[in-house]
Amino acid sequence: MKMKKWIEYQLKNKQLSMPILTFPCTQLIGCTVDQLVHDSRLQAQGMVAIAKKYPMSAALTMMDLSVEAEAFGAEVRFSPIEVPTVVGLLLPDIEAAKKLLVPVVGEKRTKIYLDTVEKVKMEIADRLIFAGVTGPFTMAGRLMDMTEIMINCYIDPEFVHVTLEKTTEFLINYILEFKKRGAGGIVMAEPAAGLLSPELCLEFSSTYIKRIKDAVDDEDFIFIYHNCGNVKPLLNSIFSIGADAYHFGNATNMIDVLAVAPNDAIIMGNIHPVHEFNYGTPASIKKATLDLLEKCGKFHQFVISSGCDIPAQSKLENIDAYFMAINQYYRL
Repeated sequence: MKMKKWIEYQLKNKQLSMPILTFPCTQLIGCTVDQLVHDSRLQAQGMVAIAKKYPMSAALTMMDLSVEAEAFGAEVRFSPIEVPTVVGLLLPDIEAAKKLLVPVVGEKRTKIYLDTVEKVKMEIADRLIFAGVTGPFTMAGRLMDMTEIMINCYIDPEFVHVTLEKTTEFLINYILEFKKRGAGGIVMAEPAAGLLSPELCLEFSSTYIKRIKDAVDDEDFIFIYHNCGNVKPLLNSIFSIGADAYHFGNATNMIDVLAVAPNDAIIMGNIHPVHEFNYGTPASIKKATLDLLEKCGKFHQFVISSGCDIPAQSKLENIDAYFMAINQYYRL
């Protein structure tokens, strides 16, 4: 399949949902999150387990937003049950940003995620493999501290741009290496941009993502943009990226998105990953899924999904109920 044909295939087979379903694989293969994020063999095993159990339209690598920042030198805290988080402050000022070296792709745990794609490509042949990466502004916020980067967008924009040039350069190289390893596309998570004004979102996020997309894009590669913030005020900026698909979270009303979305892009979302997948019940997630499909299913480009990464400890019976509700809606 030419990768761009995946768009057409997905729209014809909407029951093949693509929730961000990765870390619950720890329950299927019997490992901790900490073990998973340090072992490409376990990651590949987990992706295969998810692919065998659920009718996903693509297989996704772990959505770990600490990997790239760690490669730059950021400190990361690990947990047996939670996704890794960046701690501390790597870039206190613009001079530190100017001296910051762009890491070689494959340094630290980036090698694990690249190796995972190569391994799983040998195991999953019936769907595309999508790699998860962090967006340039979100990564810069992890290097600079999120509070500081929001302030610096106003008082020291040059500091932010210097940092973004380096995160953008790294992401282009990283994504191109994922392509070499066999990934059919990427899901770029840029949640921090949801905190920006429309003007700042364009300046500090969308413009850089468009550069990345243009550098890696071709007819054999899918580019998916993810933002789980309140994106309603930012939609013009976000859609200027020209992604193949957009994935939005529960902070945004999907009807608002679909009303202005480009006709040639898939729009995905947005069942609450915590309230429903993690803490809900099979009955509540069934209702939430059917309600969202009733509201948005009439839009030709809508494909139902989770609103964000489904937590590792989410109940498998809730995930089962989500897919069963989709089948019920499409009368399968």
